[in-house]
Amino acid sequence: MNRKIRKYLKSLLCFCILLVSFQLKAEGQVDVQNIVFSHIQDAYTWHITEWGEHEISIPLPIIVKGEENGWHVFLSSRLQDGKSYQGFSIAQTGDYTGKVIETLPSGEVVRPIDISMTKNVWGLLLSCTILSLLILKTAQWYKKHPSEAPGGLTGCMEMVINYIYEDVIKKNAGASYRFFSPYLLTVFFFILINNLLGIIPIFPGGANLTGNITITMVLAVCTFIAVNLFATKGYWKDIFWPNTPIYLKCPLPIMPFVEFFGVFTKPFALMIRLFANIMAGHTIILALTCLIFITASMGVIINLGMTIVSVAFCIFMNCLELFVACLQAYIFTLLSACYIGLARVED
Repeated sequence: MNRKIRKYLKSLLCFCILLVSFQLKAEGQVDVQNIVFSHIQDAYTWHITEWGEHEISIPLPIIVKGEENGWHVFLSSRLQDGKSYQGFSIAQTGDYTGKVIETLPSGEVVRPIDISMTKNVWGLLLSCTILSLLILKTAQWYKKHPSEAPGGLTGCMEMVINYIYEDVIKKNAGASYRFFSPYLLTVFFFILINNLLGIIPIFPGGANLTGNITITMVLAVCTFIAVNLFATKGYWKDIFWPNTPIYLKCPLPIMPFVEFFGVFTKPFALMIRLFANIMAGHTIILALTCLIFITASMGVIINLGMTIVSVAFCIFMNCLELFVACLQAYIFTLLSACYIGLARVED
């Protein structure tokens, strides 16, 4: 075991030295903010790597409707390096930074209707495909082997599904837990797969889906609909006429206002919790990686020391992110089940 650890540490040290020697050739200051935000934000290209000064990336289709020429469909490679095509370009500064803009003949800059297939859209399609294949493969195995004990991937899926169903959904979603279990299980695996894909730094991973507030907002809205659309009369009675002293309800409806406000704060908390935890983890890892390049001009010894520290902390943070990826999927599902269970109370 000690020999394996020594080999691992030697490999890590060689990797750090290679990083240092490569970066010492770089010139100019490193824009940490640009590096971090360019990786966690959505983009019109799927960045893979860089070879020298050449960026290797996959151009994605841009679908926009301009005010002058109507609908246009073209690849994002036409707008790379500040280029313009048919009056469209990608804003480098201002309120629309990183977004497609249209320059009118008058010189006015406006945002066109933009339904482009961005990196997050393709990442979403990829995660949904993986989720569908996992579930269908598991169901197909059970159909072919109804009386056998599963193993491998199917056994792992059974263990996770059984745990979420029995210990999370059944215990918290109330008497109607069977009705809500398909939604809650889908939410759990959807968040888990997207969290795990976001940790993978190389293509086709790296899409920061659950670190995008629009994705977490849609998930929170789905839970909001499930909670309030199928709520019982007792739930609404406890909101508009809670069991509190009368002076807290009349003449000023203090408690009804607080309870009604809570209807919206619960899904808002779901949205912010998932978004903030995932985005923070990605940001910290990128910031730690940038330490290598920031200290490149401070000398070989300092840069080598910071490289070792940076790589060690990045490994630790990736392990922590792996734990957080599973934990946040579990917490979102658990809280959604709790909110649904609380909305299914009887008088």
